[in-house]
Amino acid sequence: METPGIMKKRKKVLPILMAAALCTASMPLTVQADSSKVVTLGANLSEEQKESMYEYFGTSADEVVTIEVNNSDERKYMEGIATEEQIGTRTFSCSYVEPTSSGGVQVKTANLTYVTSSMISSTLLTSGVENCNVVAASPIAVSGTGALTGIMMAYETASGETLDEGQKEAATEELVTTGELADEFGDETASGLMNDIKEKVIEDDITDTSEIQDVVSDTADSYNITLTEDQMNKITSLMETIAQYDYDVKALKETLDNLSGESGGFFSNLWDSIVGFFTGDDSDGGIINDTQDDILGTDIVIDSTLDSSDSENSGSEEEGGGFWDSIINFFKDLFGIDDDSSEDTADTADTPAESSGTENSGSTDSSSDSTGENTDTDQSGTAPATENDTEETDSTGSDAGLDGNGSSPDSSSDADSSVDSSVDGTGTSENN
Repeated sequence: METPGIMKKRKKVLPILMAAALCTASMPLTVQADSSKVVTLGANLSEEQKESMYEYFGTSADEVVTIEVNNSDERKYMEGIATEEQIGTRTFSCSYVEPTSSGGVQVKTANLTYVTSSMISSTLLTSGVENCNVVAASPIAVSGTGALTGIMMAYETASGETLDEGQKEAATEELVTTGELADEFGDETASGLMNDIKEKVIEDDITDTSEIQDVVSDTADSYNITLTEDQMNKITSLMETIAQYDYDVKALKETLDNLSGESGGFFSNLWDSIVGFFTGDDSDGGIINDTQDDILGTDIVIDSTLDSSDSENSGSEEEGGGFWDSIINFFKDLFGIDDDSSEDTADTADTPAESSGTENSGSTDSSSDSTGENTDTDQSGTAPATENDTEETDSTGSDAGLDGNGSSPDSSSDADSSVDSSVDGTGTSENN
């Protein structure tokens, strides 16, 4: 049994530990993971655009390894899976990748109008990535269908790990399939459906085709949607491929829980931040927190997997009687301090007073989500663009070769920059 003296010492230490924990959690992590950080740049960007991407990422060319990604790289995995319109002929998407030791796969996207952060995060799990921070972005609005290729290339370089070729192909197929479902059912429903099916198949080690079909059907019913026979077959075939590989179920669930907002709660995340500070773990977002959104202009479209867990944490703070009360209760539980004990009532003079001005409900950053409404093609059937026209699009910041009326991108860059379609005049998109 603890004496009143010991209890009194604990109470004196408690506010110090609380203050230290809060300060530590709010400080940026200065200890980095052992792995390198890698930037990929779209080969069709101008030099000025490439420089702007370094600025957006919050880094510089001499601080990271840089890889240039071209359309041939994207075709290696997308050809035969995606349409020509989705693959395009040019590459604008860029990425910044930082492998981590825990925390799952966290992703932020900027100016990607078709591919969302959730899609990239989940498909990276399929490719074999378990823990990583990723920023996928473009200086102009593009679909982002080719972004996954560059990210996988960057991860392999940064981590020194070679991802399985079959898993990378499955990840690309999943991205395309989810995007097609999003066109019909919306981003959130499409991502949730695919994630729930994948989690069930992997967690229960389901490999039988008929059982996978049952999972797909039951999950679709839970979302109150009706899949076509083609959609059923496509998802089932994809899951059969994924089921062949050995995945870490715990790592998978951690990322999928992040995507659905089912985080470990504010204090669990607080403790992870404290531990991460001393271990070099950047699982709280790391490089994602270094991005400079104003570099890409006022119309930037942002989407982040961190938003889901932030919103969940905000709610948990308010339910427990206030931020400060929750902090106190957390540390009391941690050190086994009982408010009802006789020692506590005898030593109330040593308990730190609560300031009424410190109650805080927490806040979350709001960012605009990718709607998925922009398509990858413009079926205009206009005359082929000249080579000069193609060159001009790289420097204008417009992601369209022609505007559908035969006009050059110089005369319609404002309109085209918000549309996710780039056509070279033959119906082929150029928006990756």
